[in-house]
Amino acid sequence: MLLLSAVAYTAWVLEVVLSTGLDPVQAYISELAAEDQPLGGLFRATDLAAGLCLLAAAGTALAAGPAGSFRRNRWASVGWSALAVFGAATAADSRLPLSCAPTSDEMCAARETAGLVPATHTAHAVTSSLAMAGALTALVSLTVAARRYRWWSPVRRFGPWLLGAELLATGWSLASIAAFQAGHGTWALGAGQRLQVLLVALWLGLLALGVARSAWPAGPLPERRPA
Repeated sequence: MLLLSAVAYTAWVLEVVLSTGLDPVQAYISELAAEDQPLGGLFRATDLAAGLCLLAAAGTALAAGPAGSFRRNRWASVGWSALAVFGAATAADSRLPLSCAPTSDEMCAARETAGLVPATHTAHAVTSSLAMAGALTALVSLTVAARRYRWWSPVRRFGPWLLGAELLATGWSLASIAAFQAGHGTWALGAGQRLQVLLVALWLGLLALGVARSAWPAGPLPERRPA
């Protein structure tokens, strides 16, 4: 499920071979799934698949961890729960698409600024923010758990590097969004977002590899303190 979610979450790479009419350096990734885009249905479907796979993976880890170890470990519990939030928000994102593409359609941008677009634009912004917050929380918590308890060697080895790069890409994306909304251009918004999403997908791939190699964490569990 983790590997499938990583693949579905990077479906935007299809824009390399498919004609979307959007500039990948400037356009929001969400614009690929906008209602007025010719391939919007495809990208909404892949977002839904990614979200549901993440929910399945996180739910399985929380419910069927070794002797309840994930539930007893604060870092792991927070991480898998955050991954579930990430999945739920991503699935919700797919059901709340933009109506148009503001970075490439001046009329769409003007309507958005004037508040004349459907409420799904605001709802989409909320679910997108929740998704990225969940992803960042999961990256931090599960990477810390992997290093602290020697779980999932690929995450333990490469997770901190990917996390650092993800934080930089997130900063780039947030600055670009603020600049665009203030009317100062896009600041290569699309490139920043695509890097941000790609790094999350790579981390999910590492987690999938770690889980597959170890079946379940083999490291020592934290001692439970008496209440």
